[in-house]
Amino acid sequence: MSAGCGLVSDWGREISTNVGDTTRIRSDRVATLYLFHPLLRLMPAGGVKVPILMYHSISENNNRDTSPYYQTTTAPGVFAEQMRFLHENNYRVINLDEAIKKTERAEGTTDRHVVITFDDGFRDFYTQAFPVLSRYGFSATVFLPTAFIKESAANFKGGECLTWTQARELKGVGVLFGSHTVSHPQLTTVKSRQLEMEVQESKRVIEDKLGCPVESFAYPYAFPETDRTFKRRLRTLLEEAGYVNGVSTIIGTAGSGADRFFLPRLPVNSWDDLPLFRAKLEAGYDWLHLVQLGNKLIKARFA
Repeated sequence: MSAGCGLVSDWGREISTNVGDTTRIRSDRVATLYLFHPLLRLMPAGGVKVPILMYHSISENNNRDTSPYYQTTTAPGVFAEQMRFLHENNYRVINLDEAIKKTERAEGTTDRHVVITFDDGFRDFYTQAFPVLSRYGFSATVFLPTAFIKESAANFKGGECLTWTQARELKGVGVLFGSHTVSHPQLTTVKSRQLEMEVQESKRVIEDKLGCPVESFAYPYAFPETDRTFKRRLRTLLEEAGYVNGVSTIIGTAGSGADRFFLPRLPVNSWDDLPLFRAKLEAGYDWLHLVQLGNKLIKARFA
């Protein structure tokens, strides 16, 4: 994933091969659908939690040599089915700022809200995703790695990216844009000056090209949630640059305890059938963060 999740690898592996042509049984799916999601339904409702969906490319380019968990593409037909599910189940699509405000409420609500985000700025958002979103009156936030967004189509990770002309057109019909750095590096490995540049310059370029404020930042690759020093440094840089919120690759639905600059998200791809998609929306997949965090703590301990 552009946003690799740092997950213990066994949870991302198949425990069988194909079931038909469209579904692979995964241990994370089985645990979610047959244990954690049912248990969650038996528990009393807590505060407001908002699912923030993390998409990348909407295309047929699935890498069948990669475990379904790590796929970053969603087939157009699957994406259309997922958006239809949101529409038919009365989900209202909101932006990140609205989501944060809703999670700050003291009491729960029966209203259904969701945030839709796309990392990497691929052209297929324009050609495949937006026509489906607009059919239902949905919008989204697209995070751009600005080194790959140009006046003519440029390639990033094997896919064509949006052009600035396309981005301006999308902005005109309500799509929001955020920063995904300049060059999409592993931010924990770059020097301080480059870190500042990646945060500040990407925001400046988008604002200059699109003529609108950029308030949101998406962290590329696995988020280093156990590195408190780095998190403090990055949070300070984001605030100083004028960002007001951001998203990470931490797995889960966003609640009142989440840091507004590093909100958790739910990765979605072609292998998410509707039962798993629904469970993710309803916080039934949040348990996986404990596995993710444990893996990071182990790596940090023995690094």
